[in-house]
Amino acid sequence: MNWAHMSQAARDAAYNNGLAVANSQALVRERNEEAAAFRAAHPGHLDLAYGESERTKWDIFPAREPGSPCLIFIHGGYWQMNRREDFAHFAAGVAAHAWSVALPGYSLAPQASVTQITAELRAGLDWLGGHGGEHGLNGKFILSGWSAGAQLTAILLDHPLISAGLAISGVFELGPLRDTYLNAKLGLSDAEIENLSPLRLAPVQKPLAIAYGTAELPALVNDSRELHELRAAAHAPGILLPVPGADHFTILDELEAPAGSLTKLLLDLV
Repeated sequence: MNWAHMSQAARDAAYNNGLAVANSQALVRERNEEAAAFRAAHPGHLDLAYGESERTKWDIFPAREPGSPCLIFIHGGYWQMNRREDFAHFAAGVAAHAWSVALPGYSLAPQASVTQITAELRAGLDWLGGHGGEHGLNGKFILSGWSAGAQLTAILLDHPLISAGLAISGVFELGPLRDTYLNAKLGLSDAEIENLSPLRLAPVQKPLAIAYGTAELPALVNDSRELHELRAAAHAPGILLPVPGADHFTILDELEAPAGSLTKLLLDLV
């Protein structure tokens, strides 16, 4: 992309996943309905507060065996949309392989900056390390996230609780977002762009798999490929997985399905 010569409309469209996927609203409605049904069927460990705000809570779906691996999944929405409750059913893929799953919520922009969101989730991981055993979580913890959650996964990979990560369809360079419609709520600072863009940071030497859909927006595809290249140059472990034909929303089908490519990738990380 020749960013300097692009119109404002073109810059906005470069990161507008809803506009890029014609049936995105229907996909979101279907996702939310499936998540509500999954939560209703697994009510035992929901809304566990790790902070003081309404959104700083965990939903935990423990496996029967307390030593099972646990997937921690961070939802996306450009740090300003969505909630953990609407992603619960994506636990089904690894749960079919006797994993536990934990989903954290976090405050959203503009009430919270990306810096605050990162700090909240880091505190949430601290809480899980101290209290996870009370909810049957005693195995390895694998961190994953989608979209903005992928950026947060890359940033939080250094947390001592985390053994490995899977970043799905992420934005790993925050600088261009300041020139788009997204920044009206994000209000990104120079320091945030420098310190919270994974493409500007030294790679964490833990396994981090990176996945993207081949039908996604070029900006997201490029960020995923460039982050893998950066990590490979530093000999940081982790594969790059293009998911054929998947867009920004349908790629998560591969996480929900027990035989999905993202589910298999998580199993390989353990």
